[in-house]
Amino acid sequence: MGANSAIEWTESTWNPVTGCTKISPGCKHCYAERMAKRLQAMGQANYVNGFRVALHNHALELPLSWKKPRTIFVNSMSDLFHSAVSIKFILRVFDVMRRTGWHQYQLLTKRSERLLELDPQLCWLPHIWMGVSVEDQDRVYRIDHLRQTHAHTKFLSLEPLLGPITNLDLSGIDWVIVGGESGPGARPMKAAWVTSIRDQCSRAGVPFFFKQWGGVHKSRAGRELEGRTWDEMPRSNPKFTEKAARASSSLSRRI
Repeated sequence: MGANSAIEWTESTWNPVTGCTKISPGCKHCYAERMAKRLQAMGQANYVNGFRVALHNHALELPLSWKKPRTIFVNSMSDLFHSAVSIKFILRVFDVMRRTGWHQYQLLTKRSERLLELDPQLCWLPHIWMGVSVEDQDRVYRIDHLRQTHAHTKFLSLEPLLGPITNLDLSGIDWVIVGGESGPGARPMKAAWVTSIRDQCSRAGVPFFFKQWGGVHKSRAGRELEGRTWDEMPRSNPKFTEKAARASSSLSRRI
């Protein structure tokens, strides 16, 4: 339920929830769904029901066993804000993140309405980053929902990018990731869409991370844009100090 990750913008994944349902065009060729079906065929216990939403209590405290600090993508195989995930379970996930302040967490959702609805109940600490997925111009409303939350670091994952996104309002946004779709049936991404977003980030002073061109064979396409890689990251939040991390670690040992 947790492992080193090949995802370019993180180090590890932690999946106390698996499974999801499709809600927008970006979900059409979901990589997590393909992987879940493979794991089900292999007999992996957490995927006995394939890609149906499942909560895994036994995986909740896994980050407590990782003593070395790492950047963790939460629920790479699901969406924490899916309607099938109870607020009680979401709060338990946030409590584990609160207790493990030596890590840095990255959450990502397409269900921005529920994120905003639950925001007042969530414990937003500086080491918990929140992002929304936006695949096209019709989904930019998710950015407005994210902007209204109390997350300290807010980021966008424009992947799979399925069309141009113009006039991005990046106020209050700390980081933008862009990537093309990969795997069977991958829909193409135009270079002009990517450079436009990069230039908008540059004008707004927002770090830009180009993940991949994608395609059926994404390794062949690579991840260079105009002759270089773009691996910009948000600055470390000054509110999250080494002292805070030690305090969180001490608290977790007492609980």
